[in-house]
Amino acid sequence: MPQLALATTDTEICRCFAVLSQLRPHLIESEFLERIRRQMQQGYQMLYAEEAGRVQAVAGFRLGESLAWGKFLYIDDLITDVSARSQGYGTALWDWLIAYARSQGCQSVQLDSGVQRSAAHRFYFRQRMAINSYHFGLTL
Repeated sequence: MPQLALATTDTEICRCFAVLSQLRPHLIESEFLERIRRQMQQGYQMLYAEEAGRVQAVAGFRLGESLAWGKFLYIDDLITDVSARSQGYGTALWDWLIAYARSQGCQSVQLDSGVQRSAAHRFYFRQRMAINSYHFGLTL
């Protein structure tokens, strides 16, 4: 059974880089801690699953409120190490996130997922998520 914890110390945050960079390969390790700390000032939190002394999966999330969704938990990042997939780590993080969202009075959980991530989409469908909208972006 994995141990789940919020990454709060510099060491815990840095230990999550190897897994999180599999989802976000553009991240630079020497800038990672500073970037996460800056996002934490805006409400970002990082949950990780650890087993056998290794970080196996990571979820980055934040609480928010909008006219469209009311109070919500937004999942920025959700990734399991490539060597540990289909072993329940993603589900463990998911269950924790859902329970946390409920405890915070959230009305929904929201996330965006790249169109190429079909394996992730199968996971989200198993978790009873629905595709409710398109997300549009403009790179500047």
